[in-house]
Amino acid sequence: MAPLQKLGGWSKGLVALVCVVGLLPSIGCGDNVDAKEALVVTDVVTGWFDAGIVGSKNKLVPSVSFRVKNKAASSIHSVQFNAVFRVIGDAEELGSAFVRGIGADGLASGGTTETYTLRSALGYTGEQPRAQMLQHSEFRDAEVEIFAKHRSEQWVKIGQFKIDRQLLIR
Repeated sequence: MAPLQKLGGWSKGLVALVCVVGLLPSIGCGDNVDAKEALVVTDVVTGWFDAGIVGSKNKLVPSVSFRVKNKAASSIHSVQFNAVFRVIGDAEELGSAFVRGIGADGLASGGTTETYTLRSALGYTGEQPRAQMLQHSEFRDAEVEIFAKHRSEQWVKIGQFKIDRQLLIR
C-alpha cells in the first residue's frame, strides 16, 4: 500500500473522504421534500363499497379512491399512504387501510400518481338491500383522513373527506 501524501497538512485520502461524506446527503440519500407541502390529494371518490354477504347479511364498508400530485419543485420518493376511517363524531376508528404508494423511482415535480383505492374492513351489515342500508335511520355518516409518510419521517395528514352516501361496486 502506497503511503499517503500530504496536501497542506491534509492527506489526499482524508480530502477524498471529506468530499465523499460531504456529498452523501445529496447523492442516493433521497430528496429533501416536505410531504405535507409537496403532496396534494386529487380526484377523490368516496362511498360505501359492497363487500358482499357476511353471515347472511349484506355488508358495506367505507371506501376512498384518490390520486396524489407532487406540487414541489423536485421529485419525491418512497411515500406510503394510510387512510383512517371514522364515523363522524366518534373518536374510535372504523378501520384503516395502507398502501406503499410512491416507490424508489419517485414522482416527478408536477406529476400525478396512479389511482389508489383504500377500504376499511369494518362497516355496516344489514338484511335489507344495500341501497336501502344507506337510507336506514341507524346509518351514520363517516369520514376518512389520508396520511402520508415520506421515507422514515412522521405521518402527516394530507387530506380529510366525508364518505358520500353512494353505493360503490368497484
